[in-house]
Amino acid sequence: VRNRMEVLQQREQGMVALMESAQDLSEQLELASLLAAIVDRTRRLLGSDMAWISELDDACGVFRALTSEGGLTRSSMAMSIRSDRGVASVVMSTRMPFTTPDYLHDTRFNHDPRFDDVFRVEGICALVGVPVIWQDEVIGLLFAADRYPRVHTTQNIAILRTLATHCAVALKNARDFERINTALGKADEARSELERHVRGVQAAADAHEEITLLLARGASLATLCQAVAGLLGGSLLVLDEVHQIISQGVADGYGGTAAQRYQPHGERSADLARALRQARLTGRSAQAYEADGEICRVMPVIGGDDALGAIVLFHQTPLEEVAERTFERSSSVIGIVLLSQERQAASNHRGMSALMRALVSPRQDELAVLRNRAEQFGLDLAQPLSLMMIELHGPSAGFVSRRLLQMPESRPCLIDDIDGIVVVLCGTTRALELRQALSQWIHGEVGKAYRGVVSRPMASPAELPAVFATIKRSMDILRRLGLQEQFISQNELALYSTLFETHDASSLEQFLEASIGPLIQHDRKRHTALTTTLLCFFDCNQNARTTAQRLDIHVNTVRQRLTTIEGLLGHLGQASRALEIHVALRLWSLRS
Repeated sequence: VRNRMEVLQQREQGMVALMESAQDLSEQLELASLLAAIVDRTRRLLGSDMAWISELDDACGVFRALTSEGGLTRSSMAMSIRSDRGVASVVMSTRMPFTTPDYLHDTRFNHDPRFDDVFRVEGICALVGVPVIWQDEVIGLLFAADRYPRVHTTQNIAILRTLATHCAVALKNARDFERINTALGKADEARSELERHVRGVQAAADAHEEITLLLARGASLATLCQAVAGLLGGSLLVLDEVHQIISQGVADGYGGTAAQRYQPHGERSADLARALRQARLTGRSAQAYEADGEICRVMPVIGGDDALGAIVLFHQTPLEEVAERTFERSSSVIGIVLLSQERQAASNHRGMSALMRALVSPRQDELAVLRNRAEQFGLDLAQPLSLMMIELHGPSAGFVSRRLLQMPESRPCLIDDIDGIVVVLCGTTRALELRQALSQWIHGEVGKAYRGVVSRPMASPAELPAVFATIKRSMDILRRLGLQEQFISQNELALYSTLFETHDASSLEQFLEASIGPLIQHDRKRHTALTTTLLCFFDCNQNARTTAQRLDIHVNTVRQRLTTIEGLLGHLGQASRALEIHVALRLWSLRS
């Protein structure tokens, strides 16, 4: 009767513990507390020295202890064992409970040395383990251990299995709760991102509306620059075709100084050119460089099929996608303004262009009509006139002619681009001053190679068509000679235009080599001045004494050099040979 009463009492305690565990599952959501409660009840119901719950890590194939109770050392709180070792391997493969009265000496499974070491330190002898199963999948193990040999009853194992079921529910609920929290977190992030995007779209729409309203009201380029700089929180530069600043704006409170240090042909020119090429290929803005805490971003300004320039933004923090789009759209608005300005300038320039073409045309209008039209531009055709032609490698002739018209030195004169060449007509008295001003402007603003021809003075506009044709042929000669970065007088090229206008660069090179090639090579190898001496000798009518005076050397030195020259080129007394050499020397002088 006493045994019967003890069994009934144990069953009652087990039922109470199971009901308490089930109640915990319905009331508590915190996983650690639930598992700790299950482990505690396992110890109390079975009267075991130690109990713990392990969860399977599928990625590693390892059971790791989540919570334990009754351990004497720290190592028992972090136990782990592979799923193919120890009791875990048996329970994992059979999906059934497993008991052993003497774990360390049981040979029914493969032992894990590290796990066995923990049991030795703890003094564990008997062990019982049951699988924690959810949807026919082992997700963990529930263990109870004693420090003496013990055989567990079927009732104990049944209670342990029920607690393992509770444990499975707790783990499953925790996983579901974690997934829900993760999903909610992602939903919150998505909502926040959507809200940011909506705010960005609204900001972009507001910015576009503001810029469009300014454009509709006829705002100046400077006003537009200031508005865009304020919207983007940086400093904005508008550059023309040769990277000169034509307008700029800076946001209130922006402390960067990179825009102030900008130079058209400075140390960052290569970075800007590379970024602009990339932007033209992709149709999107590109970052040129980052220095001193400022980021430089560029976008080309396109008008029709032509590049009108670029906009450059300096900012201190990376731009969001919407801000980048605002920057890129602003280039279109600025392009409209620049195109409008260009068309207005072209309209104002149209009359000058028509007059210039009428003057150089073989079929001129009446001179009286041309004089009246020229007076509208302040040019007196009754005075001696000079014509200039300029060819550049870089910006278009139309762009250069428009910029030259803005120079104070260009008034009064006519400037136009004809067949890709800049043509300038001015009074002869101002030709030298204007020539120097043009050279300085091209060197400073354009920074590209150029060549130019200045005509002889003309007493009447009627001479213009013939002179125009002549210096155009002279320009061809300069191009074939490879001359750059200088203006040449028409008189200097008159003979060569007639002799060599049908020759190309290679034939001119062959002529020089055949005529004075040995002389040039001798000077190059020995660092002498025989070529210069011979040219001066011919220019002085082959007078050695005059040549010596002009070169500031002794006459005997001249005679010695002439002897050396005749040894290289042969006798100079033959008239045709002397003329050929003199022409070659003049061409060599032009090229030098």
